[in-house]
Amino acid sequence: MLAGLRWLALEAKYLDRARSFYETHLDLSARESDGEVAFEVGDHRLVLREPGGVPRGGLHTHFAFAAPADRYDEWYDCLDGEFDLVEHEFGSARSLYFYDPDGNCVEIGGGGDGDEAITGIFEIVLEVEDVERAESFYGDLGFETYDRGSDRRRVRMGGPVDLELWEPQLGIADARGGVHVDVGFDADDPNAAAERVADRACDVRTLSDGVRVRDPDGHSLTFR
Repeated sequence: MLAGLRWLALEAKYLDRARSFYETHLDLSARESDGEVAFEVGDHRLVLREPGGVPRGGLHTHFAFAAPADRYDEWYDCLDGEFDLVEHEFGSARSLYFYDPDGNCVEIGGGGDGDEAITGIFEIVLEVEDVERAESFYGDLGFETYDRGSDRRRVRMGGPVDLELWEPQLGIADARGGVHVDVGFDADDPNAAAERVADRACDVRTLSDGVRVRDPDGHSLTFR
């Protein structure tokens, strides 16, 4: 149904400051147009937007970049002098966490495939009011739950990108789920995907090149 992640958009209070952060510390190349900045990250795009338009980018969003396992230590050594890093192990995998100037929790996990220092975005955390409701909504878009918090207030779902759905709380490194996050997906049939959740969506809008759905928690999902 949803074939791949296209973009994750974040809101930046000051676009120049946010752009400089991702260029300087993560060595990403930017392309600016129509009041926003886009970074190519593997097959994905990280988009930064100033306040003012709709859909807005996400606020205090926790998301994760993938890096090849053999590049992880390079990232740790590069960032350790600049940031108060938090590191966490997931079995044999490791991740480091730090914050951008707008309070987004950036994770770099050593599990990416490819030769680039950062190979893509593999996880996005959304804040939701009711995990069961959100889990049902995203389940109908083809995401599958494979981990659940012991308190049942958060779930992890696999799909074109890993989605974590958190009721309001703090996670590793005091990260929070994002609010009004804007995410774009490739879809085999954008209209069919939208129809599966239209009865629970806050809004469904036909675009010139796809369909935009706003989920029950105000997150914007574009299918193209």
